Formats: sequence, structure tokens, C-alpha cells
Amino acid sequence: MAGQSRKWMIVVATMWIQAFTGTNFDFSAYSSTLKASMGISQVQLNYLATASDLGKLFGWSSGLALLYLPLPVVLIIAAVVGLVSYAVQWLVVTSHISLPYTAVFLLCLLAGCSICWFNTVCFVLCIRNFPINRSIALSLSISFNGVSAALYSLVVSSLSSITTSSSIYLLLNATVPLIVSIVALGPILRQPPESLIPLPPNNAHNETQCFRFLHTLAFFTGLYLLFLNSVSTDSSTAIIILAGAIVLLILPIAVPGVIFAREWVQRTMYSSFHMKVPDTPPLQSFIFNNNDELSEPLITARTDEQIESNGHSAQGKIRGLLRPKVWLTGFWSWCYDIIIERKKLMTLGEEHCVRSLVARPDFWFYYTSYFCGATIGLVYSNNLGQIAESLNLDSDLTMILAVYSACSFFGRLISAVPDFLRGKVNFARTGWLALGLLPTPVGFFLLAKLGSKEALYTGTALIGLSSGFIFAAAVSITSELFGAKSIGVNHNILITNIPLGSLLYGQIAALIYDSNGTRYGIRRIVLVNDTMVVCMGRDCYAMTFLIWGCITCLGLLCSIILFLRTRSAYAEAERSRQALLDFAFLED
Repeated sequence: MAGQSRKWMIVVATMWIQAFTGTNFDFSAYSSTLKASMGISQVQLNYLATASDLGKLFGWSSGLALLYLPLPVVLIIAAVVGLVSYAVQWLVVTSHISLPYTAVFLLCLLAGCSICWFNTVCFVLCIRNFPINRSIALSLSISFNGVSAALYSLVVSSLSSITTSSSIYLLLNATVPLIVSIVALGPILRQPPESLIPLPPNNAHNETQCFRFLHTLAFFTGLYLLFLNSVSTDSSTAIIILAGAIVLLILPIAVPGVIFAREWVQRTMYSSFHMKVPDTPPLQSFIFNNNDELSEPLITARTDEQIESNGHSAQGKIRGLLRPKVWLTGFWSWCYDIIIERKKLMTLGEEHCVRSLVARPDFWFYYTSYFCGATIGLVYSNNLGQIAESLNLDSDLTMILAVYSACSFFGRLISAVPDFLRGKVNFARTGWLALGLLPTPVGFFLLAKLGSKEALYTGTALIGLSSGFIFAAAVSITSELFGAKSIGVNHNILITNIPLGSLLYGQIAALIYDSNGTRYGIRRIVLVNDTMVVCMGRDCYAMTFLIWGCITCLGLLCSIILFLRTRSAYAEAERSRQALLDFAFLED
């Protein structure tokens, strides 16, 4: 039991880090002030917004840094880089210094890169300390990144009696992550050694129960932050709500506190009665190879033919008949062999270097699924302001943004459902990814067809829910398919699709927007100072939604192909896991 309370403090620390490092979500709050102080156009301002996403192109550097530097050092570097990039922007906005546009662009890019470094630190901490329930720990930690904007809004509202300048967001973005990182250093420096991390079989269930409690608490924290945030009309009310939010963020300490108290009581009792704690073979020693290194078991999936030959039961024969390979013939059988069977992933948890990663067809199906799914949902959220304006729903923008944020937050939490259902519903995580992508095309086609207020709320909710689910689930999928040790580099290679998608999808929306403005003349155009065209009406984005919907269908197709290519590996891994659990139970 020694060290169990310390590893729970680690997951609490990652929740705090994620909650205060989603600084890219509050760009719209100070963008107008930044635009006015620099005297730049709307197009130039949009490029600054994209620069933060471009920082993700260099997120792989965090994984590389972890190969040579201690994890606490990487955390502090991320905080210092964020401090410099946002603090200098604050100096520019407040007219203390003057910098050229290119320099500010590079500062925005550095800020985006620092966010990737924070995320990588949290991913590695969760995977290292919770090897059995890594996916649950990751979804819990990542979900709190979705409430950063609400937390910063509460802090700014609390300071409204002191200053009303939106530049305060930049100052908070610079200092708060550094303060939180220093606070989190305590648990991180005291994390248990890997030899103390594996759980005895009789405590694995207790760990899952603790995660259920933390997820329930996170659910109520999300509701509190995302809905009571709009109530903070003055500084005194905001201070009270902020105090409540801080209490909710501190409450998870109850879990390591209770575990520490139980450890102390057990040590005291054993010491009093001079009893020796029986040595129980850790479950992890059965599951992990290579001297309990941090990796998934190298379980090789049997081919469909092997499974069918071993399945002599009626259930096995029925399962064999349902395999597409059985009833496909001719050209379609050839296509199935090329797309599904050729070079498919046979082993879960095998470590992949960059060269072997990009040579995997599974990676590119995975990359396309993300690129045509979660990324396009993120671009949609960046365009919500103009979308609401085109439908004459400017007054509803705050609520629409709250709907997207809330659904994104809950989508991240829901990504843990497959792990809570493990043993009851055995379904490959790549299959859950395909199901998580399904609401996105439905939302876009609904928006393209109707274009009403109700459709906007419904579509936004569906897209937010889907995007949040994929953001959280993707980290677990990356570690399972391509290795847990390599996740620092591999996952940051995956999310290079975000800046690429931001440029591509944003350009599609802009070209169609301007085209519709020109096509429909005075009836749909408002000229502002003869420089900016504002398109009004549902047609401004209808074609964009239709194109985006078709693109997400491509992502859905790739996710289904990825599921078909990896399901046998997941099935074999689950069978081996159940066999090992049964063996550990008999030994116990």
C-alpha cells in the first residue's frame, strides 16, 4: 500500500495543471484590444489566432525533452515559456513596448507550444502512475482543460472593481500557469517509484471506485463553472462563485487524504500486533513485460482464420460467418485484403519510433479520422462568432459558446465510459472512436439544412460533444496502438493536423463567406468603413456546413476502417487480460 496516496496526489495535480493551462481558449476575450493596440487588420488578427494552433507543430519537442530532462524540469520550462510569451504580449497591448507583427506572431506560436508541453507532462504522469486505469486517469485530467476559459472569466470578473481592461487576461495567462506549476511540483517530486505503483488484485477494484468518485465530482464542477459563470454580473458575486470553484477544485484531495489515513492506520495496526503484511503478487507483474516497464502487453492478435479454426462452438461459427471476409468475393474481397488486412496492427502496446509510426497505415487512418473529426470541430468553435452574427443571433453568442464548452467538457468525461464498462461491454477503443465521430456529420448536415436558432444550438451541442470525446480518447488510443513510452512524441505528431486543419477549413469558410457576400449584393452585405464585408443570412455558411459535413464523413469512414484493422488485436488483448485476472484471482 505504500505510496498509493502519493500517486493519487499526482492525478489531482494534473487536474489543477489542465484546469489553468487552457490559455488558448480565452483569445477572443482580448483579441479586440490586441488588434487596436497593434493597428492590424482582421485578417492579420486571424493569423495570430492561428499561430497558437501552429505551436502544436512543435509539440513533439516536449516528448523529445522528456527523453533527456526530468519531468519537473520540463514542467517548469513550459511555465517559463508561457510566462515570457504572454507577458511580452501584455507589454505590447499596454503600450509599454512596441514590437513588429512578426515578433508577436512568434510569441503566439510559443504560447501554443507551451500548452503542448503542459499537456505532455500531464499525459506522462497519468500513464506512469495509473498503468491499469490509464485511460480513466487521462480522460479525467484532460476534461479539466475545457473549463479554463470559465475559470479565467471568473478571475477577471472578480478583478472588475480594480481594472476593466481585457489585457488582464494576458497577464493572468502569463502568471497563473506558473503559480499552479510551482504548487504541483510538490506532488510531482514526491511521486512513488515505479516499483510501488502496481496494485495488488484486491485493490484494483478500489482504484476504479476512486475514479468513479472523481469523475462524479468533475461532472458537478463542470456544471458549476459553465452555468454559474454567467451569473457573475459584479465583482462581489464573482468572488463568491470563484471561491466555490476553488473549493470544488480542492475537494479531490479527499481521495489521497482518505487513502493516506488508511495506510497510516494499517501501518499502526501491523506495528502494534507485530504482524507482517503478506506479500501479494502484483497484478501488474502478470500484465506487463520487460520487468514491469511502462508499456502495454505485447499481445499479438491471431488472424481471423486462426480464430475461426479454433472456434468450434456454435458461437464461434456464427461469429465467423459475420466476418466480411467470409461473404465478400471478387473485387470486394481484394479491396478488403488491401484496405483492412494488409500491414494491419497485430500487437497492442508495441513501441513505435517516428520512422515506424509514419510507415504504419493504421496511423494514417487514425490521423485522417482526427483531422476530419475533432479538428474540424475546433475550427467550427473558432467561427461561432461570425456564424451567430450571420444568423442575427449576436445576443445569443455567450450562451452558444457556453453550450459548446459544456458539451466539449462532458464529451471528455464520457470518454472514460469504455473503461468503466470493461468486462461488461468488450468493444475496441477504436470502435468507440468511430461512435464518437458520428454526431459531428449529423450536426453539420442539420446546420446546413435548417440554419435556424434551434438547429444552431443542437448542432453546436453535437459537435462539441463529439470533439471533446475525441480529444480525450485520442491520447489513450495513441498509447495503446503505438506504445505508452513514445506517447510524448507520437501524440504530438498526431495533433500536427490541428494547425493544418485550422488553415484549410478556415480558408474554406472564408472563401465561401466572401463569395456569398458578393453574390447576394446589398440584401446580404453590410459595408463597414468600406473595408469589411459582413454576410447576413443562413446561406453565408450553409455551403461551408455541407462541405464540412462531407469531410467529417470521410473521417468517420477512416475511423471505421481503423476499427476493422485493430479489432482483432483488441479482442486478443481483452481475452489475455481476463485470463490473467482469473489466474491472479486463483492465486490470491
